[in-house]
Amino acid sequence: MLKVTDLKYQYSRDEGIPTYKYSIEVKEQEIVALLGESGSGKSTLLDLIAGFLDASSGTIELNGDDFTNRAIEKRPISILFQNHNLFEHLSVEKNILLGISKTLKDSMGDIEKVKKILKEVGLEKFKKTIVSSLSGGQQQRVALARVLLRVQPILLLDEPFTGLDAKTRLEMLKLVKQITLEKSLCTIMVTHEIEDCKLIANRVYKVENSELAEQ
Repeated sequence: MLKVTDLKYQYSRDEGIPTYKYSIEVKEQEIVALLGESGSGKSTLLDLIAGFLDASSGTIELNGDDFTNRAIEKRPISILFQNHNLFEHLSVEKNILLGISKTLKDSMGDIEKVKKILKEVGLEKFKKTIVSSLSGGQQQRVALARVLLRVQPILLLDEPFTGLDAKTRLEMLKLVKQITLEKSLCTIMVTHEIEDCKLIANRVYKVENSELAEQ
């Protein structure tokens, strides 16, 4: 279980700048959605869990293991952003390998891992395809595959499916649900879409007045 307890963060100590306060629990195989207006603090929570921001107080634990102050690269998380940050001149295979190797010197073991993850996201036929020639939905599948290759128990999704057409968006949401269940992940999804919540979320929170309120 992912447990965030009394986590606090303030972007500035200037008067009038709010202090964000978060407490939330996410069980294995569970998807928790975060709703809220732009700038309300949804993505701030993901940044705190990922280690991009440092909380002023509070704790972040996974099954009792406190990683609040751990270095970013040592946190048990994977994160997928709206901007998938793929290398469009490289193949699907090479892009995914970058998730585990910065040099692209792949071993047979790594190749097998890529083959397996491509099958999971439905891209096994596109291994050698240059990313720039793929559709937006296919590119987001590549980004998701690269994230999942790290095999981390916490999956953070920061509006990754914005801009996709309705059919592709639905396919991606179903894929996230399937992978969360199969890999027993603790998944948090930031979204503006209530329909996304209805489709795959087990629970929904809204960020109001700089705090989380369960809906």
